[in-house]
Amino acid sequence: MRKSNFALRLQPSLLEEARKLAHAEGVALNQLINGAVAEKLSALRTESYFAERARRASVPKALNVLKRAGAGRSPMKGDAVAAKRKRR
Repeated sequence: MRKSNFALRLQPSLLEEARKLAHAEGVALNQLINGAVAEKLSALRTESYFAERARRASVPKALNVLKRAGAGRSPMKGDAVAAKRKRR
């Protein structure tokens, strides 16, 4: 894996908190920042993945699949429908 240097300008308060957290976790500051960036990228990619899937979704097809789920089979032991709670 190719590594590169990048000058990162953080607010002093963020840098101090990152240093404290890295120390508490027992990792280098660089490793903490790399992990944080990777986590954020993953979250953003996941969000766009589900948004794309939602655009291609078919509600009628999904409802049809749900209607067929478990058809003709008795509930498994422990399965129960929760009693409806009265609204106040």
